[in-house]
Amino acid sequence: MTNINQYRIDSEPFYQPLANEVELYQAAYQARLPVMVKGPTGCGKSRFIEHMAWKLGKPLITVACNEDMTASDLVGRYLLEANGTRWLDGPLTTAARMGAICYLDEIVEARQDTTVVIHPLTDHRRTLPLDKKGELVQAHPDFQLVISYNPGYQSLMKDLKQSTKQRFVAFDFDYPAPEAEASILSKEAGIDTDTAQKLVQIAQTARNLKGHGLDEGISTRVLVYAANLMKNGIDQKDACRMALVSPITDDADIRSTLHHAIEMVF
Repeated sequence: MTNINQYRIDSEPFYQPLANEVELYQAAYQARLPVMVKGPTGCGKSRFIEHMAWKLGKPLITVACNEDMTASDLVGRYLLEANGTRWLDGPLTTAARMGAICYLDEIVEARQDTTVVIHPLTDHRRTLPLDKKGELVQAHPDFQLVISYNPGYQSLMKDLKQSTKQRFVAFDFDYPAPEAEASILSKEAGIDTDTAQKLVQIAQTARNLKGHGLDEGISTRVLVYAANLMKNGIDQKDACRMALVSPITDDADIRSTLHHAIEMVF
């Protein structure tokens, strides 16, 4: 089954703007333009969308895309019941009907024949054909489609078609500058600035190894994990090894380099 999260966000998700992305997104929403968010793992893409849904006061339906996801998982299907069959809307159809923001996370993980179903919703038509049901859904005026993916994982087999890409306006995300990232850690995890700066320093070491033994650097997300472990009484070095090293690599040389960086910083 596709992983779906549907809710209205009642309390403000913490998000620290790094430039004018909030104002740009608001402008895109006012124009009801579909949005693409690109950036590395754990850099704040999903948190940004959650924050914007809260700021705009719109419900958010999130779908974690995967290679087994079918078009029916998005638009809906007939279910067989004791008294016959019943149609069940998928998350994309539900969002289009109710005027929610539909967020397709890691869209490139889905099969290309699945993502084609979003095309009529991302141009002037703003419609969603339900071929199995014989219905054409006209998107609610408040509906918006948002997709995200990590360009670092792109390949010839995992990329969006140009016919899909050119239906969106796009935001390029990256890890924050060191000062901003330390500030985010302090606010998100409630740790002191000095400890936050040390964690960012370790992350910088790991990110410099991307392409030289690491497929992806240490993300802001796992820095928050390490900070939360420290806040709960775990030794600083143990927290770093547990959150920043063991999950991201099994290579003995890379682990040794990161362990050394932890020893030097803490």
